[in-house]
Amino acid sequence: MAIKAVLFDFSGTLFRLEQDETWLTELTDHDGDPLDVEAQTELMRRMTAPVGQVAKLDDEHQHAWENRDLDAGLHRKVYLEVLRQSGVPRVEQAKALYHRLIDPLQWTPYPDTEDVLKGTHEQGLAVGVLSNIAFDIRPAFTSRGLDSYVDAFVLSFEVGAIKPQPEIFRLAIDRLGVPAEETLMVGDSEEADGGARALGCAFALVEPLPTSRRPNGLVTALREHVVR
Repeated sequence: MAIKAVLFDFSGTLFRLEQDETWLTELTDHDGDPLDVEAQTELMRRMTAPVGQVAKLDDEHQHAWENRDLDAGLHRKVYLEVLRQSGVPRVEQAKALYHRLIDPLQWTPYPDTEDVLKGTHEQGLAVGVLSNIAFDIRPAFTSRGLDSYVDAFVLSFEVGAIKPQPEIFRLAIDRLGVPAEETLMVGDSEEADGGARALGCAFALVEPLPTSRRPNGLVTALREHVVR
């Protein structure tokens, strides 16, 4: 059956939070000394990791981690704890880093993101962005003029469901007005994004590599499903 709609994940699929060492220049440890290179490297890995749990958490923070994409307060709580465990003991410094994490203008699009969104839209296919996220990512698109290629944004914290729960896929499909069997989900997580298969969607997996190392992953994924 021909594909008539495409749903894209956000983090690790269309955009990625890239390393920016300038964020760390004024960070200090418990003794007030600058973070060493090893500590800075590990901190950036934890901040920019697109998938997977990055710290060992107690029960309270584990609950916050598992529900972070449903509630902005829980998201903030658990990431401040992750930053604390990652060598940022000063609350004001952790808060400054966290605000960069949730600033959609700090996120970098993959090299083929614009081309794929524009090309898919111009072919007459419905385009949606479906993300497990706790903050509004629309400015990442509007600031680059990419929002005109997106018919619907479905964000977990706004709708009260997260991938791979079928409810969030069903809601996205309904908003695009295309049957599941004619919808392709593109994402970087087999477990989360691949949940679309349960409703009958096709699924294309992309690797959440740094943007410089994945110049045409989206183009390739769509070509394999005869979308482009």
